[in-house]
Amino acid sequence: MPHKITIYTDGSARGNPGPGGYGVVLLSGNYRKELSQGFRHTTNNRMELLAVIVGLEALKYDFSDVTIYSDSKYVVEAIEKGWLNQWVQKRFNKTKNKDLWLRYLEISQKQNVRFIWIKGHAANVENECCDKLAVAASHFPDLLIDEWYESQVTILKTE
Repeated sequence: MPHKITIYTDGSARGNPGPGGYGVVLLSGNYRKELSQGFRHTTNNRMELLAVIVGLEALKYDFSDVTIYSDSKYVVEAIEKGWLNQWVQKRFNKTKNKDLWLRYLEISQKQNVRFIWIKGHAANVENECCDKLAVAASHFPDLLIDEWYESQVTILKTE
């Protein structure tokens, strides 16, 4: 079993909500992989959380130590301060991004994950790389549809 992997993540949305994307860098020894994807209408927090999920889903092995660096206080504090556990207990009543949190809960059970918050745009090379990947992804010509988010926006507009 591989021992350690480091995952850097970032998400962005132009207009928030608006076109958005995520960027992920996975590092383990000499291994490096970059991932990114863009969506036509989403939020910054959704992209921040999706970056974490995609990073974890990309792992092909069980690692004894998974460290995720994120500049998203929303994501890091939800996990580290126990907000996520409270949302689960309340069955995600009035919790934003329920679909992604459920997906995170499923994938995170497979790994021993710890989060470290880092200040964004503070000259951290890998975080800056993720930021560039996320912003570039939001400009892709064929942006994906964030179906859950767009369906929620439609529901709110019709009520």
